[in-house]
Amino acid sequence: MSDDTQLDLGDDPSLLLVDDDEVFLKRLARAMERRGFVVDTAGSVAAGKALAVSRPPAYAVIDLRLEDGNGLDVVEALRAKRPDARIVVLTGYGAIATAVAAVKIGATDYLSKPADAGEVVNALLQREGDVLPEPPENPMSADRVRWEHIQRVYEQCDRNVSETARRLSMHRRTLQRILAKRSPR
Repeated sequence: MSDDTQLDLGDDPSLLLVDDDEVFLKRLARAMERRGFVVDTAGSVAAGKALAVSRPPAYAVIDLRLEDGNGLDVVEALRAKRPDARIVVLTGYGAIATAVAAVKIGATDYLSKPADAGEVVNALLQREGDVLPEPPENPMSADRVRWEHIQRVYEQCDRNVSETARRLSMHRRTLQRILAKRSPR
């Protein structure tokens, strides 16, 4: 799909982009405008929630971790005002647990950063019943699967390290060291 391909966005092409990476936000906003979206941008949870409530868009792309909080708060605010909105959550962390949490509270899909405008558009416009993309050629390693499981339990425990360590039968400090590291490939 080229950068200037006009899409069938229905009657309402409004799009909210929420990300605290200003360069990425501006670049994605320009690319989405070229595709026919009417774009509002926000660089924080507070600004994103304000726009979601005052002008609920048909589409939204929301970063998961923002400087002033969690992008899932914006997803919840938008879902409350506009249940039919198509919402994609972006995460630089790529944890299955956070993706599951995003989908449970109303996100349509999630993408790992870096994601280009074409991937974002495909995720926004994918409808139920569409053919799913091919599975990855190189699946997760065993270390990555372990790390994803730990992240899922951590999210289920509301990010409480002590409770997570207890449920996983592991020492709290060991868990803290694992959580402080980047995810394995």
